[in-house]
Amino acid sequence: MVKFKLGAVVAEFNYDITHMMLELAEEHAKFLDSEITKVITVPGVFDMPLAIKKFLKEEDIDAVITLGAVIEGSTDHDQIVVQHASRKIADLALEYDKPVALGISGPGMTRLEAHQRVEYGKRAVEAAVKMCERLK
Repeated sequence: MVKFKLGAVVAEFNYDITHMMLELAEEHAKFLDSEITKVITVPGVFDMPLAIKKFLKEEDIDAVITLGAVIEGSTDHDQIVVQHASRKIADLALEYDKPVALGISGPGMTRLEAHQRVEYGKRAVEAAVKMCERLK
């Protein structure tokens, strides 16, 4: 029996990395007797809040995980993206009284560092399930 049903919002940007994050997340959810039942891909991390909000409105979703990798570029764009997205993600969790786990690596990392941090997908599931258990 599945304890918790999770929605996953996955950034297409750096999809070679985020796809691996999703695979790890799905495996870990099963290990924790939970399941990622729905996945929405969005263009990038900045685009996540609307998809998260859609999941949070659904009765059959207990929590949402976010999966993204924001790699450093030649400007401070990565800093701005993560700062604004993470703030809105936290706001949505509070507004809908459901956990939203931050599985976004970056900012300020290289592509190699992003590959080394794919386990953030697993960590996001871990956080979402723990929050569901503790808020019951």
